[in-house]
Amino acid sequence: MKVGIRNEDKSRWERRVPLVPSDLAALRDAGIDAVVQASSHRAFADDEFTQAGVPVQKDLGDCNVIIGIKEIPPAKLEAGKVYLYFAHVFKGQPANMPMLRRLLELKTTLLDYERIVDAKNRRLIFFGRHAGLAGMINTLWSLGKRLEVEGIPSAFSRLKQARVYADLSGAREDLGRIAARIAADGVPEAIHPLVVGFTGYGNVSQGAQEILDLLPVRTISPAELKSVAHDRARDARVIYKVVFKEADLIEPLEAGKVFDLDDYYRKGTGGYRSVFNRYLNDISVLVNCVYWDGRYPRLLTLPQCRTLWAPGRSPKLKVIGDIACDVNGSVECTVKPTDPGNPVYVYEPGTDKAIDGFAGDGPVMMAVEILPSEIPRESSTAFSRVLKQFLPHLAMADLSKRFADLALPPELKRAMIVHRGELTPDYAYLNSFLASAARP
Repeated sequence: MKVGIRNEDKSRWERRVPLVPSDLAALRDAGIDAVVQASSHRAFADDEFTQAGVPVQKDLGDCNVIIGIKEIPPAKLEAGKVYLYFAHVFKGQPANMPMLRRLLELKTTLLDYERIVDAKNRRLIFFGRHAGLAGMINTLWSLGKRLEVEGIPSAFSRLKQARVYADLSGAREDLGRIAARIAADGVPEAIHPLVVGFTGYGNVSQGAQEILDLLPVRTISPAELKSVAHDRARDARVIYKVVFKEADLIEPLEAGKVFDLDDYYRKGTGGYRSVFNRYLNDISVLVNCVYWDGRYPRLLTLPQCRTLWAPGRSPKLKVIGDIACDVNGSVECTVKPTDPGNPVYVYEPGTDKAIDGFAGDGPVMMAVEILPSEIPRESSTAFSRVLKQFLPHLAMADLSKRFADLALPPELKRAMIVHRGELTPDYAYLNSFLASAARP
């Protein structure tokens, strides 16, 4: 097979690549014929691939396997090809059903990165940590900008949006300077104590916390939050960090019942409700890192927002970094996604409007949909390091065989949503979504 790396065209901000030059060169040395489609905006320039011995060509018409990052427009899909990218179809996402239908019509094969999972359904290849890294930089940058709007000088004013830095080292240097100033002078009196709350503790949250931990941080528990949040006698030379787990955010509907994580994931809103509102008056910055779908209760609802920002009220909460970016999801005031060119808006509960920028009567919402693209070289390198381990198995497999007879690692077979124009057994349920989706 001949493997081709496509030029990303879904967004002008998408600069990532699934395989970096050094890893593609190693695959070619191992006997895999791999090429790269020319691109003028990729974080790794065409010359970097050619210097690594990887050919660059205008199109990928002669490639059997097409590898990308984001969804491919239906009009650009080609008959009989094998595709590997983030398809965003396994939940039956309506926007991508036309693409899935076209993949079936063209008798293609589709493997989805999101479904490269182990036997316990844990994802093996992802950008989560890098979403967290970029998202936390942007959240702290947003805090500095919001404080400027309010006339409050702060050390955060020196921080830039993640995409402005050439690489993460530049952001870390600025954060080091901010840390020194906070350690010496403290945070502004107007926002002391400064409390940053994280929902979730997975890869996204860990990446975000990695950035915050470059500053002087003191970790407190959810149980301590109430006593710390409004105690102005607390040390102002630190930022207070609190991480919420499911048991802190959710409680059973049945009185006296103890929270059970497995039971919660089985029953969702059928047996549990959110209690996150008990913390909303005590957090300065909320960083949302949790997976959500409609089976589970929201953490912050629009009615709660209207109460929190009712006329005459000035809540402590200034910025929400919704790294998860589920529109109208667990944080319901994420009313739209943003992109790196226009990354924030203020959601005004009183008017139910999203106003671009940092000024307004409501929280600043940082809801960039493709955060890892703001640090494209680092995120691509980490992703490539994992993906290259699977490529030899895919490139050498005889995909003309029946799905049941494919000699592929189980991780890749679990990720195969379509095989030669047919939904594989684990994804046959998508037929019902295809049937209900409108044809173009």
